[in-house]
Amino acid sequence: MPGGRLTQQERQQIALGLADSLPYAEIARRLDRPTSTVTREVMRNGGPTSYRADLAHRATERRAHRRRTTTAARGAGAAPQRDGRDAEAVAEYEETFTTVLMASGLPKMTARVLTCLFTTDAGSLSASQLAQRLQVSPASISKAITFLESQSLVRRERDERRRDRYIVDGELFYQATIASARANDQLVATARQGVAILGPDTPAANRLENVARFLDFISESIVRAAEQAREVLHTAPETASGDTAEPGQDEG
Repeated sequence: MPGGRLTQQERQQIALGLADSLPYAEIARRLDRPTSTVTREVMRNGGPTSYRADLAHRATERRAHRRRTTTAARGAGAAPQRDGRDAEAVAEYEETFTTVLMASGLPKMTARVLTCLFTTDAGSLSASQLAQRLQVSPASISKAITFLESQSLVRRERDERRRDRYIVDGELFYQATIASARANDQLVATARQGVAILGPDTPAANRLENVARFLDFISESIVRAAEQAREVLHTAPETASGDTAEPGQDEG
C-alpha cells in the first residue's frame, strides 16, 4: 500500500534489501513505495550499514507519541508557531531536508547543522545557538562546522561580541561548486603524468588519457555553467505570476 506509515513488516523487508545490497529504488519497487520514502527511512535510522528494522520501528513510534502528546497539550488551540510558521510543518521539512543532504553524502550531524542554518531567516547562528536548537553538545557542532568549512559550505565571521557566527548564503554554494569542479584537476594532472610514463598509444595510457579528457571536460563545463548562473544566487525570486526573465536579461 503506497500511502501511510511504514509497517514493521515493511521495515524488515527494507533491512533484508539492504543486507542484499539492493539499491533504494529496487527496495521501494518491491514495497510499492516511493524511493524517497525508503531513502528517508534508512537515512534517519542509522544509514544503510546500521539500519535495524526493530529499532527504526520503535523510533518511529516514539516520534508519533511525541506528536500526539504535543497535539493533546495544545488542545483545540491553533498550531504552535515558530517565527510565524507552523512549527510542526517546519520540523517535518527540516527532517526531509536533512535526509536529502545525508543521501548526498553528508554525515548526519553535519546535515542537521547545515539544515538548521539554511532554514534560519538570518542565515547565521553561533555555535551555542546551534547546540541549543539541535540539543547536542558544542563538540558535535564544532566537528560538523569544521567539515562544512572544509567543503566551503559555511563561512565564519565574528559578531560585535566577538563570538564566531557561522553563515550560509548563495555565494558559498557558488564557491563550493567551483571547488568541487576543481577537485578533479589533480586527478587529471596525475592521469596525464601516467600517460607520459606508460608511453603513448599503449592501452593503459589511452585509458588514462580518456579519463583525463572526460574529467577535464566535466570540470570546465561545471565552472562555465556556475559562472553563467551565478547571478541567480543574488536575484530575488519572482513572486508575481507572468513571464520570468532569464538571469541578466532585461524585461522589455
